[in-house]
Amino acid sequence: MIGHLTRRLVGGVAVLLVLSALIYALFYLAPSDPAILACGKGCTPERLADVRAAMGLADPVWTQYWHFLQGIFTGRDYSLGPTVRHCPAPCLGYSFETSQPVTTLLLDRVPVSFSLALGAEILSLALGIGAGLLSGTRRFRWFDRLVNGLVLAGYATPVFLVGLLLLLLFCVHLQWLPFPQYVPFTTDPLLWAQNLILPWIALAVIQTAAYARLTRAGLQESLAEDHIRTARAYGIPERRILWRKALRGALLPLVTLTAVDLAGIITSAVLTETMFGLPGVGQLLVGAVNQIDLPVVVGVTLLTGLIMVLANTAADLLYAAVDPRVQLR
Repeated sequence: MIGHLTRRLVGGVAVLLVLSALIYALFYLAPSDPAILACGKGCTPERLADVRAAMGLADPVWTQYWHFLQGIFTGRDYSLGPTVRHCPAPCLGYSFETSQPVTTLLLDRVPVSFSLALGAEILSLALGIGAGLLSGTRRFRWFDRLVNGLVLAGYATPVFLVGLLLLLLFCVHLQWLPFPQYVPFTTDPLLWAQNLILPWIALAVIQTAAYARLTRAGLQESLAEDHIRTARAYGIPERRILWRKALRGALLPLVTLTAVDLAGIITSAVLTETMFGLPGVGQLLVGAVNQIDLPVVVGVTLLTGLIMVLANTAADLLYAAVDPRVQLR
């Protein structure tokens, strides 16, 4: 276990380094100059040179990247005219647009995206696994055909359309719910859930369809295995066979998919956050790309990579816990 975690940690650090280097290279190959945007209208060449030096853009690309890596591990000092600002490790720099620490911006946005991802994932798993189990145990019956039809409809329906319909129905016509406005869980748990229920449903549509289809296929494959037929031959009740033997094998593929989906929602639910006005990581990334805010883009990219690495590592451990035949090497 320790050896496996060590190897995954080393590999994850290598992936994050490659990601950050690629982002730096792509932004410096782009024709836009963030110093020009920061300088504003009526910018003179002298003023532009001062702004570029203050933003750290006057140094060669590899020097800037090395300073960025130093800031992550040991912290970094930033010269702001007559004063010096120390950014403690892990320092991801300061936003070109707002001059705020990137770490602070991410910490402010992560709870929103995590709340959105967690609720949508729980809802998707509950509905998807439930529908997949009922469909798998009633193969070729009317409920099975109904679930298959809903699964296809869920795959074909875009998130923004589901979100728009939910807003029109529950917030405009029925007026059962207010327009979503993020409320921290620590402030009011009830308002937190009430304002996130519609985004959860919008995100859960496609995931529920995927989980239902995967559970149904896994259950049918598991029920056809030899040990299931042997258990039936010994007269073990069907319910016990389903819950203690077949279900465990059917849920194995969901472990990896759930980890990847949860990590992906946290950092890529741009459409959902934009439609429902949620100030999450996706919104932060869109604004940073539009403003060529390199430190924020690199920070979000590293956060995405870190979450993906941790999610895949957790999936490997859970996979081994669910299925004793799996060995970590």
